[in-house]
Amino acid sequence: MLAWLTVLLVLLVGLWADLATKSWSFENVASVPIELQYEEVVSGGFNIPWHDGERVLPMDLLDFHLVLNRGAVFGIGQGRRVVFVVFTVIAVAVAVAVFGWWTQARSHLAHIAIGLILAGGLGNLYDRVTIGAVRDFLHMLPRWELPFGLAWPGGTTEVFPWVFNVADVLLLAGMGLLLIHVHLADRQQARERGEAGGNASESNPAD
Repeated sequence: MLAWLTVLLVLLVGLWADLATKSWSFENVASVPIELQYEEVVSGGFNIPWHDGERVLPMDLLDFHLVLNRGAVFGIGQGRRVVFVVFTVIAVAVAVAVFGWWTQARSHLAHIAIGLILAGGLGNLYDRVTIGAVRDFLHMLPRWELPFGLAWPGGTTEVFPWVFNVADVLLLAGMGLLLIHVHLADRQQARERGEAGGNASESNPAD
């Protein structure tokens, strides 16, 4: 029961944080609230009006800047909305299956990780289904330039040119925590096997 409550609580809090911050940013960051119509967004006939990024943290660490993302995390794979909707549904189903069959009652870190992954996946899935694209607004290091005249394949020289949202952060954090859980579980199993082997040797000493 505690495992279900943990996943559900993390899911609900994370999903609320993602959708609430998206709505707030699209209402307040630009000079006027941005109203998104599904038909216009899906057809590609709507573009967010030009606006300056709103500086949030000093030293140009973070700006709020509105972007409609028709791809995946950090804008990868633009224009493949249906593919990402199907992929997200499958990923959510896999996360639920992992929770139900693979984790144990004491796997609290894994439960938090799965809740974060579900929240991030469902947050972006909601945007793709109801709006036609994902609402992004977080831009890290907006005026930091790559050194030595370097540029990304698209030509931009920004250190971090991608704009993302809270759902993306939840997804990456959840996957990171899940990897940590797997690593710790493997170490625990190796330690238990070592202790079992040592106990077996003590109970059957050589002649």
